[in-house]
Amino acid sequence: MSTQNLFRKEATSAAAGPAGLTRVAAGRRAAALRAELAEHNRRYYIEAQPTISDRAYDALLAELGAIEAAWPELATPDSPTQLVGGAPLKAFATVTHRVPMISLANTYDRAELRAFDQRVRKALGARSCGYVLEPKIDGVAVAVRYEEGIMTQAASRGDGRQGDDLTANLRTLRDLPLRLAGPPPPLLEVRGEVFLPRAAFARLNVQRQDDGLEPFANPRNAAAGSLKQLDPREVARRPLAIILYALGETEGFAPATQVALLEALKAFGLPIAPRYWPCADISALEAALDELDAIRHEFPFDTDGAVIKVNERDWYPLLGATAKSPRWAVAFKFEPERAETRLNAITVQVGRTGVLTPVAELEPVLLSGSTVRRATLHNEAEIQRKDIRIGDRVRIEKAGEVIPAVVEVVTAARTGAEQVFQMPTSCPECGGPVARRADEVALRCESLQCPAQLKRWLRHAAGRQALDIEGLGESVIEQLVDQGWVRGLADIYELTAERLATLDRFGETSAANLVAGIAASRGQAFWRTLHALGIPQVGATSAQLLARHFGSLDELAAADQETLEQIPQVGPTLATAIRAFFADPRRQELIARLRAAGVTTRQQETDRPRGPQPLAGLTFVLTGTLAGGPREYFAERIRAAGGQVSSSVSAKTDYLLAGENAGSKLAKARKLNVPVLTEAEFLDRIQDQSVPTPE
Repeated sequence: MSTQNLFRKEATSAAAGPAGLTRVAAGRRAAALRAELAEHNRRYYIEAQPTISDRAYDALLAELGAIEAAWPELATPDSPTQLVGGAPLKAFATVTHRVPMISLANTYDRAELRAFDQRVRKALGARSCGYVLEPKIDGVAVAVRYEEGIMTQAASRGDGRQGDDLTANLRTLRDLPLRLAGPPPPLLEVRGEVFLPRAAFARLNVQRQDDGLEPFANPRNAAAGSLKQLDPREVARRPLAIILYALGETEGFAPATQVALLEALKAFGLPIAPRYWPCADISALEAALDELDAIRHEFPFDTDGAVIKVNERDWYPLLGATAKSPRWAVAFKFEPERAETRLNAITVQVGRTGVLTPVAELEPVLLSGSTVRRATLHNEAEIQRKDIRIGDRVRIEKAGEVIPAVVEVVTAARTGAEQVFQMPTSCPECGGPVARRADEVALRCESLQCPAQLKRWLRHAAGRQALDIEGLGESVIEQLVDQGWVRGLADIYELTAERLATLDRFGETSAANLVAGIAASRGQAFWRTLHALGIPQVGATSAQLLARHFGSLDELAAADQETLEQIPQVGPTLATAIRAFFADPRRQELIARLRAAGVTTRQQETDRPRGPQPLAGLTFVLTGTLAGGPREYFAERIRAAGGQVSSSVSAKTDYLLAGENAGSKLAKARKLNVPVLTEAEFLDRIQDQSVPTPE
């Protein structure tokens, strides 16, 4: 059998790396940086008392990233650099909950809550108990597993017995530590809710509307949709958060009370609810419920009620559970808050991709702790379905307590003076033609010169996930478009410092900085240019996906529907949108101008993985439970070294990396004579780089 070194030897362990570090010194520095960053994460996310600026934190993170890029073997599963997300997943594996994740029974009034108390007291007899009241977080239930203090697995609730393996996605949550603080128990499975903070949710919906997508109905839907992303890098871009409050399977950890559990979780560096109320009896419980109701809008997350638990955990086995719910806990749901007001007008906004969105202009009214003046009406079909007219008295409700929604019209209050609304037949911003594309509900402005559409497009193109043009902010874009200096994306590359210096509140230094930012954007990665074009339904993740499959804009523009649909995660709707975009001659002219301006329109060598690629051309399959971290951690190490990771074993598979409880993939690999590596063999050999290439 012919052999060769699959993992090439280092020239020397003392080879110079970032900042002239040797490998030994780099290992020590990386460990110190990881510890320092973990402490800053704890202070920021758990204690809410940061001690350094974001810029200083980012500098430390960048230093650690540079070390791990130079010496990939120094990277660890709990490194803060892992929070940026790995490569896209093929699909979610299934996780079996060894302790089922059952849901809580709901109560809706105080009488039901008192009945719950009576049942508990009756079951306990002479035994005494108190309660703990916690805010009920309107999020997505998950379980997170730590072994010897290291996060090894995370999963969704699913059906309570089996859920999706969300390990790679939850590793991107910055407030969820990858390593527990303090001396951890051998095994700790904690359970809680993943949610999208309200402020982040509002920003996400603005971006979705600018991208021509339907906004999420509420933060819970947004969080659930985020966790279902197959690309952890996309999950990392959404500022999800988590709060933990319960246990699953544990070893060496048995707190006597719920209060003790919450305090222990906090000591481990895990995020818990900002407030909870220990209550001696039902009277104290009802008082706590009133206090929660009064302050719940101050929390960064949505809460639609409270969770009440018996404080003494020793009584849980005695109280037991039904087939669906525990008898030692119950959820109390608040009534949805509504308000009545008048709809004074309906205005129409024009988004980045030209989508016309109707907006209800309301008489100001207080709802869920804030004054509401506007509410989205989504589209013309929604207005017609609810028969919403200008001048109507309407009842509004905050869906998920963030997005104001018109729930219903008070038809009894109509006077006959109300007006039926019609969507405009031309763009309200530029007067250009509007049209409804096939299979779309929304109307779009067809003019690329529309000022409103152009401004939003330029803000998108200059953003951090696109061309990242320093200095090209909203106020500058407003002036550039209003003065007619910029009528399309390519025009920004013709701006001069002399002209920019004449803008309001702009001087020579600001102008020079912006010109430098524009010049730097020419060399951005190909996928960023692709994202900046503003193709409907193509976000940052889709842009990266397309960039990997097509070497240039010309190749992408020439791709037919069938070719596009063969790409994973590109369905018929997205393929149609891409085809329609590039079929427009105006877009072809734009691409030509960008190319002439020196903007990156093809994949560059610098866009490809850097560093040694000893696994180039080799395909690995992973199976079973790997003790050193989730499979995605090992998969990312393989990809970083140039290898490919496949989800199924075939005759083309070069190696199977098998952990514990390996199943059918192991049997198939043996049948096909595919070499099998244990985790220990893989790690030993990747460290000394001596695995032979199979024939």
